Amino acid sequence: MTNKKGKITGIGGIFFKCQDPNAVKNWYAEHFQLDVDKYGTMFKFHPFGHPNKTGYLQWSPFNTDTDYFSPSEKEFMVNYRVENIEALVEELKTAGVTVLDEIATYDYGKFVHILDPEGNKIELWEPVDAAFDEYYEKKE
Repeated sequence: MTNKKGKITGIGGIFFKCQDPNAVKNWYAEHFQLDVDKYGTMFKFHPFGHPNKTGYLQWSPFNTDTDYFSPSEKEFMVNYRVENIEALVEELKTAGVTVLDEIATYDYGKFVHILDPEGNKIELWEPVDAAFDEYYEKKE
């Protein structure tokens, strides 16, 4: 049976501000062998209890002057992987949570942004992990 309620299933990404994103990416590539690109890097994983399923987590440094985290003034933003984003957004709206935009759909998933009680911007992502599988198969 499909769960009709939305829920968080894990972390989808960690985004943070820094003075020089390219220098930060290069430092992590040099010292930790991260395979970085213009966005940062992605980590491939298998969700607990689903050894045959692949998931991805994005790590991205941003310039300090980015407005992508707005209206939050924090230096970071967390992206959560979710199921049933439409149902989750309706639940959040009903509960009075600030939903900042409409659900946006791309070939790699659906996204929406909300604010938590402290004013932190949160990105919710219902991923299409298969969209990344081909990309990573080429890199391996």
